[in-house]
Amino acid sequence: MNVLQWIGEPVSEHGVTERRFNLIRDEGVVPGIIWLPARRERPVPLVLMGHGGSGHKRADRQLLLGRWFAGKSQTAAVAIDGPYHGDRATEPADGPPYQERMAAVGIDTVTDSTVEDWCRCLEAVSDLDVIDAGRVAYLGLSMGTRFGLPFVAEAGSQLRCAVLGKYGMRQPPAMPAAVNMASRFTLDAPRITVPVLFHVQWDDELFPRVGQFELFELLGSRDKQLIAFPGTHRVAAPAAISSWCEFVVHHLKK
Repeated sequence: MNVLQWIGEPVSEHGVTERRFNLIRDEGVVPGIIWLPARRERPVPLVLMGHGGSGHKRADRQLLLGRWFAGKSQTAAVAIDGPYHGDRATEPADGPPYQERMAAVGIDTVTDSTVEDWCRCLEAVSDLDVIDAGRVAYLGLSMGTRFGLPFVAEAGSQLRCAVLGKYGMRQPPAMPAAVNMASRFTLDAPRITVPVLFHVQWDDELFPRVGQFELFELLGSRDKQLIAFPGTHRVAAPAAISSWCEFVVHHLKK
């Protein structure tokens, strides 16, 4: 059973309507938010947005992106809380605790569950009259790539394109070995065939640059682009964010 349950009333501001929802699954509740153009004459494209580690569906960057897509490009945007984050967390989602929980459950189990969350979310949102289910993209970096890359591989031709990055085949020593994604990425990355924009932070202190290059090489897409910007892991320059948005809009308008 997958039921989209609206929470509260929609809030409209500056041409954007924001509304919270819970996706009710047999396996549990997936909290989410959708941003829509307040005025629309026809069904609109959709971008699914995965947040970073220690973030949540309404983190500052998610708000920025959701409002930009809905307000500037007539594109719906959806974000959900990742495992052990946001409204799915019993305590703040700092790095070591949520990584240890993932390690205890098993990283493949957590990844499979999150991929299914996104698949069921896409299915439920695509049923809305306001959504053009033939034009869907995914955008997620850092933890949004940890779980987003396997989802993009699973979704296949349901997506037009994906923006990924700030993650790689090598992880920092402080991260539990049991949450290493290298073996999973080795299987999933070659399955991806949609156009991909891959973002590398040149001075990333968490995920070594060489490991990010290795992951980019593994992507099966014939149309894949790599962009690199100076700065540490959490930095996202305005020019970088513009590149993500332009890439998504370009492919959703085709």
